[in-house]
Amino acid sequence: MNCPPMSPTIPGVVRLRPHARVVSKQSILLHLAVGVLSIGFIPTLAARPSLGAERLTISYGLVARSIAINSLETYARTGKIDDDLAAYVQYAGKDQLNLLRQFLLTPIPLNAVAVSQFLYTPIGKRLLENLGEVVQQGSGINGFYAIRASLILAAADPQGLTLLNVLRKFPSRAISIDLARSLEIAGSFQRLVNQTQQAIALINKQSSLNAGTAVTLNNISVTDLPRSGNFSWQKRTIILNDSSRERIFPADIYLPNVSSSVRPLIVISHGLGSDRNSFAYLAEYLASYGFVVAVPEHPGSNAQQLQALLGGRAAEVTSPREFIDRPLDIKYLLDQLSSLSQSDPTYRGRLNLEQVGVVGQSFGGYTALALAGAAIDFKQLQKNCPPSPDVLNVSLLLQCLATDLPQSKYNLSDPRVKAVIAINPVDSSILGQASLSQIKIPVMMVAGSVDTVAPAFPEQIQPFTWLTTPNKYLVLINGGTHFSVIGASPNDAVPVPEQVIGPSPALAQRYIRALSLPYFQTYVANEQSYSRYLSADYINALSQEPLPLSLVQSLSLEGSASSATQQPTTISKLESLPSSKVFPLPYPKQFVNIKF
Repeated sequence: MNCPPMSPTIPGVVRLRPHARVVSKQSILLHLAVGVLSIGFIPTLAARPSLGAERLTISYGLVARSIAINSLETYARTGKIDDDLAAYVQYAGKDQLNLLRQFLLTPIPLNAVAVSQFLYTPIGKRLLENLGEVVQQGSGINGFYAIRASLILAAADPQGLTLLNVLRKFPSRAISIDLARSLEIAGSFQRLVNQTQQAIALINKQSSLNAGTAVTLNNISVTDLPRSGNFSWQKRTIILNDSSRERIFPADIYLPNVSSSVRPLIVISHGLGSDRNSFAYLAEYLASYGFVVAVPEHPGSNAQQLQALLGGRAAEVTSPREFIDRPLDIKYLLDQLSSLSQSDPTYRGRLNLEQVGVVGQSFGGYTALALAGAAIDFKQLQKNCPPSPDVLNVSLLLQCLATDLPQSKYNLSDPRVKAVIAINPVDSSILGQASLSQIKIPVMMVAGSVDTVAPAFPEQIQPFTWLTTPNKYLVLINGGTHFSVIGASPNDAVPVPEQVIGPSPALAQRYIRALSLPYFQTYVANEQSYSRYLSADYINALSQEPLPLSLVQSLSLEGSASSATQQPTTISKLESLPSSKVFPLPYPKQFVNIKF
C-alpha cells in the first residue's frame, strides 16, 4: 500500500528579535534542550528538501534567541562546542550534554510507511497538534504539517530517522520553540511528578507500617506458595467465531491434568499491541496450581493490528469499537467454554464457569474493570476529551477514541466474573469515578511508579481511591514501567528498547505470579487460607531491589481532584515524608512508545 498523500506545508517567515535579559541563560538552555527533545516525544513511529531548517529559534513573547542547526550537528557528531552553542551550554552539566547528544543521534528503526501510517491516525494527529503548539514554523505558525513532513522525510532518508535528521528535514528555514508554551507544559509535568512522588511516598510509608501489624507468615516460602499438587497441564487453541459481531479470534486454553475435578477459570486479557503470548508465563504458572486459564487474542488491538498499521495495511491504531468488543470477546469466550463443557469430552466436567477471575494489562486492565461492572462514562469523556497538551497522559489519547462511539448503555459486565486484577489499566476518563465506584467485586490494581504511558497517579492511584468495593488492593512496583510485566512474544510489532522496559522485568513478572495466585485462590477458588498472603507482610517478604514492592488496601489523598486530569492536586499531609521514600519519574523520553 502506498503512503497517504502528504498535506502541504506552509513555509514560515523567521524573525530574529533582539535578545533580552528577562529570560535567564539557564532557562534558555533548559528549553533549548526541551524544545529539541520534544520533537522526539512523538511515539516511535518521518532526498533532503531544498528548504531545510538552518536555525532553531527560542521565542518568549517579543524576545527570541536562536542557534544554528549546524552547531547542534557538529556537537552531536564530534562533541565540539562552537561559539554559537557555547552561550547555551555553559551552565549545563556533563550528563545533560551527553543526553542531548544521545537524543540527537539515536536511530528509531521505523520506515517512512510506518511513520506516515501512524501520523495519519487520530492519535497521531492529536499528538502532532499538541506538539505543534510548542514546535512551530516561523511567525508562530503551528508546526503540525512541518513536523509530520520532517518525520516522514527523515524516515525515508538513507541516514534514517534520528532527531538530528528530523531537524534537517524541517520544511522551514527556522524551527521556533515557544518558550512560554513550553514553560506551561513543563509546569504541568512538574505538577504531575510532584503528585506522583507524594502519593508514592504515602503508599510506601503506609505499606511499611502495615507490614509490622499483619499476620506473620512463619517460614512459609514466598518463592513457591503452598499447593495441593503440582499439576501438569495441556495447552489447546480454539478458534471462536462470533457471527453477531463478525469477529473471529483464537484463544489458548491451559487445562490442568486433574481427573474428575471441576476447576475455576482465569481469563487473561492482553494490552494494545500485544498478543496472547505476552502473558503465557502467568497462564502456565496458574495452570500448574490447578486453575484452568483462557487467553483470548483481541483481533482489533493486538500485535497483528499494529503490524498492519505500520506496514500500511491498516489506517488506525485501533478502532473505538474495541472498547466494546474486548469485554464482549471474553463474554463470548465464556459462553463457548460453557457449551464445550457440555459437548466436548476434553472439557466436560473440568470447568467451573460460575467462578471466573480476569487479569488484564493496560487496555486489558480496562477490559477487566469493564467486566467487573464499570460502565463507559461518556460524560467524563466529554469533559476530558480531547486532552489538553498540558495533560501529560498519553493513555488519554486512547481513551478519547471512545468519544466516537454511539452513546448507549452497553452491557459489558458479566456476573460470572468474581474478581479482577487490573495491571497498568487505562481508566481515568473512559470509566471515571462514577463508574469505578459501582464495582462490587474484589479488585486489585497494579501500578508502576515510572509508567509514562498510563501514569500511576491519574490512571491507578487516584482511581483506586474511587473504588468502593470492600475488598480492594493497590500494589505499587517502585521503578516499574508500563512494560515491566509483559513477557516476551515472537509477534512484537515494535521491539521495545531495554531502557524503556526498565530494570529486571523477570522480577516484575515474578511479582505478578506471586500476587495473582493467592488473590485468585482467595476470591475465585474460595480458598480463604490464602488470604493472609494478601498482606503488607507478604509483600515485604517478596520485595527486592531494584523494584521495591508496596501494598495498601485503603488510601486517602487529601484534596484530590474529582477528575484525574484536573490539576493541580494537593496532598498536603505528605510534605513531611522522607525524601528517601520518593521514587522520581524518569525524563519523559519513554513517551516514544505506542503500546497501551
